[in-house]
Amino acid sequence: MAIVVVNPGPLTLVEDLGRQGWASLGLSPSGALDRQSLRLANLLVGNPAEAAGLEILLGGLRLRFVTASTVAVAGAEGIVTLNGAEIPLNQAVRVAPGAVLDFGAPLFGLRYYLAVQGGIDAPKLLGSSSTDMLSGEGPAPLKSGAQLGTGRVSAGNGLVSGTASVPGPGAGAGMGALNNAHVLPAIRRAPDPGRAITARVDRGPRADWFDDDSWRRLVSQDWTLSPDSNRIGARLVGRPLTQTRLEELPSEGMVLGALQVPPSGLPTVFLADHPVTGGYPVIAVVRRTDLDLLGQARPGQRIRFLG
Repeated sequence: MAIVVVNPGPLTLVEDLGRQGWASLGLSPSGALDRQSLRLANLLVGNPAEAAGLEILLGGLRLRFVTASTVAVAGAEGIVTLNGAEIPLNQAVRVAPGAVLDFGAPLFGLRYYLAVQGGIDAPKLLGSSSTDMLSGEGPAPLKSGAQLGTGRVSAGNGLVSGTASVPGPGAGAGMGALNNAHVLPAIRRAPDPGRAITARVDRGPRADWFDDDSWRRLVSQDWTLSPDSNRIGARLVGRPLTQTRLEELPSEGMVLGALQVPPSGLPTVFLADHPVTGGYPVIAVVRRTDLDLLGQARPGQRIRFLG
């Protein structure tokens, strides 16, 4: 045991970079919705980029550290405190035994990512410790009183199961990242809730099921993120799209970022925990590098597609 969950907040999940290639078993890729932020946090504390961390929705999380460690917080922007004192985001921070880490409500973005030196030690399924909210596989959402273990950093910065191992006095908190053979990703500001998020799209396999005006509406109007959105999909509100082919479409494989259009004409962008098949036409696919922004979009935020 290295960390005790005092308060889990609205929803805190164990996530890594996900499990790819298991759609045949009915499993989505899952993993962090904002992969760039999790990678950054991990590399700042000397972890491999794919190590498991915590995805914290809307803050509210309170953790007590039993053992000393080094942590980094990336993603959403808000006030995060250690024993009541605000700590910087996107930097490695040393944590003493008994210290309490608190996450305030984010001012920008929606999800914080916390990396702990050594990574969160959680059971793996098909190579990943990610929680999948659709299938219910992976670690359960954090609850009050839960105890989290961490891995320890080997000489080559790989992770092995066990208790936390902390660098000696004077060791640079983030220096392990320099030995990871990884380049730190650029620090990307969380999206301003008052501004539209722009996401690039490519035409999907069923774009020809819609009239030309629908494609123009898709890429010219501002859509609004519905409060019904979650890790499975980003539901959008706007002027509906018009489907010209009305025959039934047999279920077919769905990919991350697929922009599926149900009979309402209001599209949903499939996110990390999406179903692996679907029976509604896919008019477009959001480019993978822009999905991180959708993972930080807040309900009511405007979203603009560029195609």
